[in-house]
Amino acid sequence: MSTPEPALQVVALTRTFRVFERRRGLVGGLRDLLHRDYRELRAVDAISFRVAAGEMVGLIGPNGAGKSTTIKMLTGILVPTSGEILAGGRVPHRDRIAHVKRIGAVFGQRTQLWWDLAVIESFTLLGKIYGVPAAALADRIDRLDAILDIGALLRTPVRKLSLGQRMRCDLAASLLHAPGLLFLDEPTIGLDIVAKDGVRAFLRDINRQFATTAIITTHDLRDIEELCPRILILDRGRLLYDGPLDRIKAAHAGRTRLMVDLLAAAPLAALQAIGGAAVTWEQVGPVRYRATFDRRVTRPAELARALLNRFAVSDLQIPEPSIESVIRRIYAEGAVPPPEPAGAAPPPEGGRR
Repeated sequence: MSTPEPALQVVALTRTFRVFERRRGLVGGLRDLLHRDYRELRAVDAISFRVAAGEMVGLIGPNGAGKSTTIKMLTGILVPTSGEILAGGRVPHRDRIAHVKRIGAVFGQRTQLWWDLAVIESFTLLGKIYGVPAAALADRIDRLDAILDIGALLRTPVRKLSLGQRMRCDLAASLLHAPGLLFLDEPTIGLDIVAKDGVRAFLRDINRQFATTAIITTHDLRDIEELCPRILILDRGRLLYDGPLDRIKAAHAGRTRLMVDLLAAAPLAALQAIGGAAVTWEQVGPVRYRATFDRRVTRPAELARALLNRFAVSDLQIPEPSIESVIRRIYAEGAVPPPEPAGAAPPPEGGRR
């Protein structure tokens, strides 16, 4: 059985820039007029990955990690210094016209709509640019309205929209030509909590309904947790990690807490016997107890099972490690999980698990 063609394939992708180093002071400025010194900046350093059709993949990293440069090469805006990109069998910067007809892109707060035109007029112009027939465009707008609730905004000039309303319209605009591949650079930047939740719900819906492949770069790691089963972590242009989000959270979970409410108070020593020295117990209420442990040493499921077998439990909670703490630890220590063994299950495809 042949392997399906990936939506995106990147091999040893590299981009370098020649950066002018300015000398300090008046004398330095005069010397710069006669002779300039340059250095080479490697913004993206030989990264490789594949994205299957229908996947939603998070691309994360600190400022200067190379995320935006990578996205610009994937969309065809920048030409790679070396390496290879294939998107649907096309090289983005060589086949740019054909490539942009099958992709959509949203770049944070940079709108693709015309500021003084009504939203529907911008949609009509974009439909003509992409060669979408009028009937197909109207049908697409209706389907997007059902998900994004933009019908009441269509006759409003773009300049009169709130940031959240404009972001919803920009997302709709990026999907008018039914792209198979969507690039989202900071799609929830500047939005309030309600608007962010709406955008995330929309992205889950389009992934489910249209099987749209999405690459999402963001500093809001809640976007990644809610949308992307798989992540790519960049740091200083290098790809540190490519794999399931759950796996890297488990590998860097560190100290974990379990909260349990019993039906009746129990001696702390009786609880301490569960898990042994690897688990520290505290009583934090009349019948509430907190266990602190390292999930790499003690498995949460086994600890919970032992509690349920020995005590009458009314409530038990094991909070998941936050992705923020995991990413901070990775950047501080530079440690990522080892590659998965051969034959391991591939990263989950599609939207939410």
